Amino acid sequence: MRLWRSVVGKLWITIILLLSVVLFILTILLLEFFENYIVDQAEEDLNSTSKQVAHFVEEMEDGDLALKATWNLIDDANIIVQKGNEYSFSPNIREDKKQIEKFLKEDSYFKNSANGTKMRKKETTLNLSKEGQSDQIYIVSMPFTMSSGEKGAVYLYQPLSYLQEPSRQTTKFILLAAGIAIILTTIFAFFLSTRITAPLRKMKQAAFEVTKGNFDTKVPILTYDEIGELAIAFNQMGRQLKYNLNALNQEKEQLSSILSSMADGVITFSRNGTILITNPPAEQFLQASLYEQKIDITNASGLSSKVQRLLEEVVQTEQEQVTEMTVQGRTWVILMSPLYNQTKIRGAVAVIRDMTEERRLDKLRQDFVANVSHELRTPISMLQGYSEAIVDDIASTEEEMKEIAKVIHDESLRMGRLVNELLDLARMEAGHIRLSIDEVDIESFTERVLRKFQGVAKEENIALHLSLESLQRQEVKIDADKLEQVLTNLIDNAIRHTQGEGAVTLEVESLPSALSLKVQDTGAGIAEEDLPFVFERFYKGDKARTRGKAGTGLGLAIAKNIVEAHEGTIRVHSTLGKGTTFSIRLPQ
Repeated sequence: MRLWRSVVGKLWITIILLLSVVLFILTILLLEFFENYIVDQAEEDLNSTSKQVAHFVEEMEDGDLALKATWNLIDDANIIVQKGNEYSFSPNIREDKKQIEKFLKEDSYFKNSANGTKMRKKETTLNLSKEGQSDQIYIVSMPFTMSSGEKGAVYLYQPLSYLQEPSRQTTKFILLAAGIAIILTTIFAFFLSTRITAPLRKMKQAAFEVTKGNFDTKVPILTYDEIGELAIAFNQMGRQLKYNLNALNQEKEQLSSILSSMADGVITFSRNGTILITNPPAEQFLQASLYEQKIDITNASGLSSKVQRLLEEVVQTEQEQVTEMTVQGRTWVILMSPLYNQTKIRGAVAVIRDMTEERRLDKLRQDFVANVSHELRTPISMLQGYSEAIVDDIASTEEEMKEIAKVIHDESLRMGRLVNELLDLARMEAGHIRLSIDEVDIESFTERVLRKFQGVAKEENIALHLSLESLQRQEVKIDADKLEQVLTNLIDNAIRHTQGEGAVTLEVESLPSALSLKVQDTGAGIAEEDLPFVFERFYKGDKARTRGKAGTGLGLAIAKNIVEAHEGTIRVHSTLGKGTTFSIRLPQ
């Protein structure tokens, strides 16, 4: 069954059917031709023989002698000679002579043949056998006139059944030849169709291999006809498919890599809101927004109503839309644009950016302006007030004048210190800090730093301690001035935030490849929620910014920049009500 459906079977059957039709028509034509030829040839022979017999009878005086000579010359002919009313039959006639004679006398066409001048011929049906069976015969009559003036006619007839034997032999030969031709053609057609379709079968196998991804599959080129050109085109197609698929895979991998590496989230929605494509930041956003609902992120109905409204608005207006939303304490900005399929909108693509840090920086910027204004307003107000007292001659004594002048001097120093710290911090954050690294005796260096605070600590009844027990090497490479500024800020903060009878300890420790400095106090400590922000500008744990704990709020920010300029780290650990420890580690 599969053979008839294949190209081989179809081509094979087509050739056989085509040849069979041609052979059938040719056989019919040949049979008709040979049958007509045999009949025509027999008629021609009878006509010629009748003329010869009539000529012999005319030339010879003796009619019986003429008949004998004719029968001797033409022994296979059925000859009848009529002289007057007498009929003479050739010896080879086996049919009913009376019936023949009766037919010749009574037939309107032949009964006057002796008196005629032309040959007469006719096909007719005559009962020649004694059993009464009718035979189809062909009769020819030729009139003659003997030298004696007697007239007569020569009749020759031939049963058509005698002519069928050569026709049957010819038919057998033609049919045999046609059968042999069909058999040979069948074998040749099968061989030819198999040979023609062999490259096609190989192409089919190669096509299956290509569908499996084996693009290196080649079709052998056996000929350079149309099938060979088809094989060449197939091989070129395989190479082009491999190139195109590799290019598509590269573009897909590149796009996937870009999406995965993007800091912004990307989500592609269908028109009805189904999520099609996401990248890791977008999945974080979706998981955060759907965490409390516990809904799969591929479920569009689980999206927040704000995102759904934004998607509907984008699809309806065909314009990009922007919105901002807060999810679990983080601020996200969503920019959604329509996604087109040729001319129709098939969905939307949203770019999601986590703006928490930017919003925090905006707030810090606003707080910075407010803090600078706050820090400058107090000394400026005091400068303005005390200067007005001098102008208005409110101070009556020299002591009052000195007190006012001292306040003005202190506030101006405070303003100068604030401005200098702001400039230093700005330069550090811009990367303009310059270090002068030298080898320093760390023991004498730390002792000198602590001596600056002995008086203040004694007034506040705070004990200062220097721990050098774990120090293994005296010489260290640091910028002494910058590190002194760091320790000064940290110790000053420790003293200011430690109550009377407390303690502040500076611990120095040698590590395998670093120097560790720790400033510990037993003060009020820092609240846990404030710890991540202590190194930011103007950040203070006391929210009211009270004057009771004097400071600009820039010291820790400056300290962090100096330590990081040394390629070191600074950390803070604190417990509210128990104290705070600042740890510095400097590589050596």
